[in-house]
Amino acid sequence: MENSAMFCYQCEQTAKGEGCNKSGVCGKDPEVAALQDVLVYALKGLSAAAVDARKAGIVDHAVDVFTVKALFSTLTNVDFDAARFVELIGQCTSLRDAIKDKAKKAGANVDEKYAAVTFKAETTVLGLVGQAKVASLKADTTINPDIQSLQHILLFGIKGVAAYADHAQILGQEDDKIYAFVQEALAAILREELDLNGWIGLVLKCGEINLRTMELLDAGNTGAFGHPVPTSVPLYAKKGKAILISGHDLKDLSALLKQTEGKGINIYTHGEMLPAHGYPELKKYSHFYGHYGTAWQNQAKEFAEFPGAILMTTNCIQRPRDAYAANIFTCGLVGWPGVAHIADTNFEPVIKKALELPGFASDTEGKSVMVGFARNAVLGVADKIIEAVKGKAIRHFFLVAGCDGAKPGRNYYTEFVEKAPKDTVVLTLACGKFRFFDQELGDIGGIPRLLDIGQCNDAYSAIQIAIALSKAFNCGVNDLPLSMILSWYEQKAVAILLTLLYLGIKDIRLGPSLPAFITPNVLNVLVENFAIKPITTPDEDLKTILG
Repeated sequence: MENSAMFCYQCEQTAKGEGCNKSGVCGKDPEVAALQDVLVYALKGLSAAAVDARKAGIVDHAVDVFTVKALFSTLTNVDFDAARFVELIGQCTSLRDAIKDKAKKAGANVDEKYAAVTFKAETTVLGLVGQAKVASLKADTTINPDIQSLQHILLFGIKGVAAYADHAQILGQEDDKIYAFVQEALAAILREELDLNGWIGLVLKCGEINLRTMELLDAGNTGAFGHPVPTSVPLYAKKGKAILISGHDLKDLSALLKQTEGKGINIYTHGEMLPAHGYPELKKYSHFYGHYGTAWQNQAKEFAEFPGAILMTTNCIQRPRDAYAANIFTCGLVGWPGVAHIADTNFEPVIKKALELPGFASDTEGKSVMVGFARNAVLGVADKIIEAVKGKAIRHFFLVAGCDGAKPGRNYYTEFVEKAPKDTVVLTLACGKFRFFDQELGDIGGIPRLLDIGQCNDAYSAIQIAIALSKAFNCGVNDLPLSMILSWYEQKAVAILLTLLYLGIKDIRLGPSLPAFITPNVLNVLVENFAIKPITTPDEDLKTILG
């Protein structure tokens, strides 16, 4: 197999809105892009073998867990460490061969006509990069563009599912049907046997499976740390040593809090860790102090200026700058060349670095924000909400949610929230909220006008809130005075969007730009069946929604 040029368009910030073909806007270099393509290709072969093995009653838990973890590693801004992909690809082909042997011994028919099922991987970075041509997203130039578009929607959707499934599994929550579907989807992309309607059905099935996956992750988080409660979080610092933790993994945060207790170090959150302050079993730590910075738009600057050790958890992280890379530690799947990695949740090196660094020289001043409005908290005041809607004190709800990103155009979401009328309520979740999370919108009869539901995976909470309100008003979710204004950046957002489509949610406004991997014909299907539409301007969209 010959080497090939890079091509990646799995995120919203892809070059020119078409695809990155020299290096990734995210910081991914062509070498890592090639290795990720080869890993996905190898996972298709492993999944095809696993699907055949399942037909003979053979289910290998190690294969299942590896499949989602390895797929997760290919998400935008998770793992850019070339050496680790060499290891993952080697593991993948070894597991594939082992399950093929088990299946054959059990009398199963293992279909080996697809090259990925017999693919022999090189063992070096250079060798694997040389094998990348067959694995690239556009390797098959004969395929119908609309079919390929749906295959890529499915691939990016199951990448998001894999991220949530990995987090859930770490917390002891699993469902075999999730593993089975991820393998079914990867194998289907390899086999290319479905027609257009078949692919649409599989894409919507991905949304159904993602709903179950988010449900499991919700159960894992609330089971371990309690249901979030409304909590005020300082956006200012306290004099003393400090560690900044970013990402999504609450279990890593819990371990860090336990290990730093009594050591004179204050723990601050960054990005998607902000909602962690609402969980009872986490907020009980007196040194779990506040939140520092936003998410994507100023991430590099915020990390550089933070006067303590920085622990990055899964995921995301912008490319570390040499000037401060020595103060960054990664854990989970996150990996960058030259950055120290914590593989076993033993955070002693991070603690040691924090104690060596100066920390904050004095207390600082600032405002606070409220978190913790997950489904239990919101539904706990459902009677007040229903009364306010029936009494016309609340005219409309907006779910302004999704990903943040560095590309211009996301100021739309800030303006939308600022211009939302005072008789409307804004629900928000995920890192997109950092465009407006500190806005002081006031309240309506004691109900805050800005309700932070949580992380991106807490879309499950938002869905449960919408379903509960639809039951209370005896109507469908699409008939509620509720509009969804979503921003997307990476593959978890794709999975959540597919969940909303699976549930039949209509009139979703999506931005800042539409995905490059959706062809005009596929977009027409989404418009005709779900009335999905791109954002325009805050003024125009508010006028259209509210009349």
